[in-house]
Amino acid sequence: MLVVGAGPAGAELGRCLAKAGVDVCVIDRLPDLRRAAFSSAAMPMAAVEEFGLPAQVVGSRWTSWNLLGPSGQWRAWQQQQPLGVVLDFGALRCWLSEQLQAWGGCLQLGWTALGSESAADGGVITHCRDASGARRSIRSDWLIDASGQQRALIGDGALAPDPMVSGVGLEWLLQVNQQQWLRWQGSLSFVLGSQWVPQGYGWVFPMQPGVLKLGVCRLLDPRRPQPGLQTLQQQLLAQLDLANAEVLDRHGGLMRSRIRRQDCHGRGRLVALGDAVSTGNLLGGEGIRHAMTSARVLASLLQHPQADLTSRYRKALRQQLGWRWTLSGRLARRTWLGLHSPKSDQRLEHWLRALERCSAVELSALLFDYRFERFGWRALPYVLGLGR
Repeated sequence: MLVVGAGPAGAELGRCLAKAGVDVCVIDRLPDLRRAAFSSAAMPMAAVEEFGLPAQVVGSRWTSWNLLGPSGQWRAWQQQQPLGVVLDFGALRCWLSEQLQAWGGCLQLGWTALGSESAADGGVITHCRDASGARRSIRSDWLIDASGQQRALIGDGALAPDPMVSGVGLEWLLQVNQQQWLRWQGSLSFVLGSQWVPQGYGWVFPMQPGVLKLGVCRLLDPRRPQPGLQTLQQQLLAQLDLANAEVLDRHGGLMRSRIRRQDCHGRGRLVALGDAVSTGNLLGGEGIRHAMTSARVLASLLQHPQADLTSRYRKALRQQLGWRWTLSGRLARRTWLGLHSPKSDQRLEHWLRALERCSAVELSALLFDYRFERFGWRALPYVLGLGR
């Protein structure tokens, strides 16, 4: 097996296959997996346990939610036990790749996949450029596109009924003083409202003692002008009294997903994985957990591949993600694209007031597990942005 991309999806797939005794090689264009580590990387505790992630990939734990709404009011939900973690994304990629190699898999960094073609014997030939710039060709039984939203091998396709929805984000790592750290530690904090981030949101997450992650993201809307992300980031720094913090790192990225996930999951012996089949969730910009889930679904099928592997994979992944997935995507599109006016801010404030009745655990269930029915089915049209 050849896997293109050593992100959470590709590296997890490689780890699972190598552990099962499958001959697998993972390649990635990055020479260092700690580079380009753009991810807010929040994850619920259940997922940490499910994937067996060690302490070395955890930046911090959090026990509360803090939401700043359009009115300027902070709302907080807290419990004593940890609700989740903020991962060190670079450390996660490195650990997964180390696990892949420990189980006998191969890792090649600095390699770029240029294209592929069917082999005469029924396999796949992938043309690559290695770390030295030389052209290489690799023959494999199966080729996995885990290149993320770039979809380097599988491509975007042309599916008009389910168009691609794109979001762009910017995140800075900040070195802060003790007082600032104490203000933000132990919480996932979000900034919501069109005056803060039109058609998107901002966040402050604790990374490790003395280091915060501050970011902004929004959906792309070609119908209206949008302010630059760096401008929004600077404004947020000033609003949150973090303008004097030292910037340790700047990174950003693009997320693209189809709401109904009608992506091409495979052609012949080429199969797509993770963000390449829209596992990135646009509601909260979450991608790691779902990418790793897709890897486990595909790994079980690749261990005993059958002729209808792609269709079985599509069906199994749809069942694993569940019906709430599409609902959350619709909510994301309505909420973020519609957040550009005082009227939309009023609707958001109404929604935040409704959330005040929730516990911290219930809020996590809503935002991570998409448990919208906790609001009651009569409230669902409003949650979806259909109410007034």
